[in-house]
Amino acid sequence: MPRSAKDRAGPVRGSTTIEELMVRYPGGEATDLMARLAWPCAHCSGRMDEPLSLAAKRHGSPTGAVVEAFRALSNGGPSERQILAAKNKTVPRQSVEAAWQRHAR
Repeated sequence: MPRSAKDRAGPVRGSTTIEELMVRYPGGEATDLMARLAWPCAHCSGRMDEPLSLAAKRHGSPTGAVVEAFRALSNGGPSERQILAAKNKTVPRQSVEAAWQRHAR
């Protein structure tokens, strides 16, 4: 029995590109997940050569949770918990002033 593109490619990693995800999931599962994460590139196919970890950072999503959600696609996932974790954009970046004051003491 021939192996599918998903099996040949190995696990999804932070270095897996958006294009590789689209090839790996030709049924649209990866683009559907991008849409659920509110990534506009799922609709315009922007930055096809961008690694998954960089896409997560660019969209303000936690990298580890995003990779976990895309890995779950191979097992029929992700779960709602994984999607919520990947959508979590509530971790604010520290302001420059706060960083300066923390180190200036």
